[in-house]
Amino acid sequence: MPQALLSVYDKTGLSEFASGLVQQGWSILASGGTSRTLRDFGIAVEEIADYTGAPEILGGRVKTLHPAVHGGILARASGSDLADIARLGYKAIDLVVVDLYPFEKTVADPACAYADAVEQIDIGGLALIRAAAKNHGRVAVVCDVADYGRVLGEIEAAGGVSEATRMALAAKAFARTAAYDAAIGAWLSTKSANAAATSGAAPEAAASDTFELRGWKSQDLRYGENPHQAASLYSFEPGAGPLGGRVLQGKELSYNNILDLDAAWHAVGRFARPAIVVVKHLSPCGIAESGTDDPASLADALERAIACDPISAYGGVIASNRPFTAECVERLGKLFAECIAAPGFDSGALELLAKKKNLRLVVPGAAAQRHEVRTVLGGFLRQDIDAGDPPAVEWRAVSKRAPTEDELADLAFAWKACMSVKSNAIVFASGGATVGIGGGQPNRVDSVRIAARHAGAKAPGAVMASDAFFPFPDSVEEAAAAGITAIVHPGGSIRDEESIQAADAAGIAMVVTGVRHFRH
Repeated sequence: MPQALLSVYDKTGLSEFASGLVQQGWSILASGGTSRTLRDFGIAVEEIADYTGAPEILGGRVKTLHPAVHGGILARASGSDLADIARLGYKAIDLVVVDLYPFEKTVADPACAYADAVEQIDIGGLALIRAAAKNHGRVAVVCDVADYGRVLGEIEAAGGVSEATRMALAAKAFARTAAYDAAIGAWLSTKSANAAATSGAAPEAAASDTFELRGWKSQDLRYGENPHQAASLYSFEPGAGPLGGRVLQGKELSYNNILDLDAAWHAVGRFARPAIVVVKHLSPCGIAESGTDDPASLADALERAIACDPISAYGGVIASNRPFTAECVERLGKLFAECIAAPGFDSGALELLAKKKNLRLVVPGAAAQRHEVRTVLGGFLRQDIDAGDPPAVEWRAVSKRAPTEDELADLAFAWKACMSVKSNAIVFASGGATVGIGGGQPNRVDSVRIAARHAGAKAPGAVMASDAFFPFPDSVEEAAAAGITAIVHPGGSIRDEESIQAADAAGIAMVVTGVRHFRH
């Protein structure tokens, strides 16, 4: 009689799967919690503690680490191995169904206590999975509820699990244990670095010298940036959709759509009040924030964001930091958009947008991203996400004229907006909305000229933000010619004084932050 070992944390589908095995003539060996669940459903089962003669100890920390269990799993199909375990009274185990304690989910909760996280580090489960995966020539291993149907189907049809399926399940099992260990290592590295910093030691001394990047394929994409480039989307969590969320409607997202959605979603997340960001070709072409917390003001922010550069907004991606409303859809008018990302869509918006069948609607996931990774030849770069100015930063007026209260509010908005624009980044803003954006240029003065050209008649009376200092006063002079009244930038150039003099000559208020926000 073939024998299966079942020891699972997640009991979803367990009774149906085990019942199917029993109907096919299998015997069931199970750990304490799993055996109790199966008995509640009237399924005959032998508890591991009874089988091994060794009770669970240390509060359940040790229950399956026994030669009777691992010998039964690791015994090869050869006569000598089977004779070894038979001599000791052990039985061969042909199927191992095990999942792991939910360590990743546990540590994802910021309120998780250190001791609780440590208790969620699985030991016996990992050993069982690895043993079964190693011996996949004879043993099938299941570590994902999604594989229950496939395995039971093969047993019902052919009396056992095929060699091809055993090999595929083993590969999946080793990938799961590797990801699990990587998650534990990353968590401990962070905790170690924080402990070192608290004690006064250099955090770098405690940080790991290795960094593992692992993802699960969400979907194959039609192509990459261009039709001749193959591409796929991978997620950090199994089963997660684009941006860790879900797509509500529309045709399949492209590689470029996902890049633009990511840029727009990160940009709009910088703002506390209702805000809209429009992105085209990975560059913001319009950003607006409401002056009030009233959700009804979102539609006005949408209209002002589009007005910054309506030509570029056509065919762009829109991101909102509030649920998208029917009023927002009305304000879109006939503007063609590729995608809209928002925390939700009200029923009126969904009804209206359903008429635009190709328009993709995306609700991104809520997970916070702490790092970003980019590939380079022979490796990759990792850095912390630019979350804005550090808390201790204080802005300082360096011009003869200090900014007015209204100018200061616009400068604060423009400063947040320019963080999402490619360097060299220049933003013209007025009334909580961008009126001109210039970025991605090899020199800063060209970015100023581009922003001024887009702003046109809206430039006089607007303010300007620059993501880095001015190496020469020419950018300030161009801003003055366009009618800019106040400027914010990091400062720190050896020619800062020349830029300040240019600002004073034009009556411009200038503020320095001491913080740079390059985005290459």
